[in-house]
Amino acid sequence: MTKVIRGKIFVLDDNIDTDQIIPAEYLTLVPSKPDEYEKLGSYALAGLPDRYGKFVPPGEMKTTYPIIVAGENFGCGSSREHAPIALGASGVKAVIAESYARIFFRNCAATGELYPWESQERLCDKFETGHEVSIDFESNQLINHTLGQIYNLKPLGEVGPVIDAGGIFAYARQTGMISSR
Repeated sequence: MTKVIRGKIFVLDDNIDTDQIIPAEYLTLVPSKPDEYEKLGSYALAGLPDRYGKFVPPGEMKTTYPIIVAGENFGCGSSREHAPIALGASGVKAVIAESYARIFFRNCAATGELYPWESQERLCDKFETGHEVSIDFESNQLINHTLGQIYNLKPLGEVGPVIDAGGIFAYARQTGMISSR
């Protein structure tokens, strides 16, 4: 069966940093505590400029946007694992960007929170927040149902199975690299 993620997108541009993804004031929340994990998600993208609008509606814990489309250098800045965790806790399943800060990409794999897809062209200038899209994992394609267009994505490669497993340690246990607890 083909894996597909479908939903509305939230569109960002270049150089979205980890302070915008999860402001430092919320880093005291402990993601391993379920109530604090959920609260962390409610603050996802709280550091964005007002021109983007609200990612998580006021008073809510989850976003209505399971997919983010962004420009270059997504996740730059501090090397905080809280950034992909906050996005995952908010309900994000995937980010599609032109490029990523290496540490953010690595933290996506380490935490297993979301899939970091890379676009083959600049999509953030073609799409608008609220467009309905789907990501087809088998064909490595993004289908914009609102525009009626299909875009190719770079394959996830070896990071896909790690995220499928739930992160680097879960993958290592699953594949026998380390012993199960």
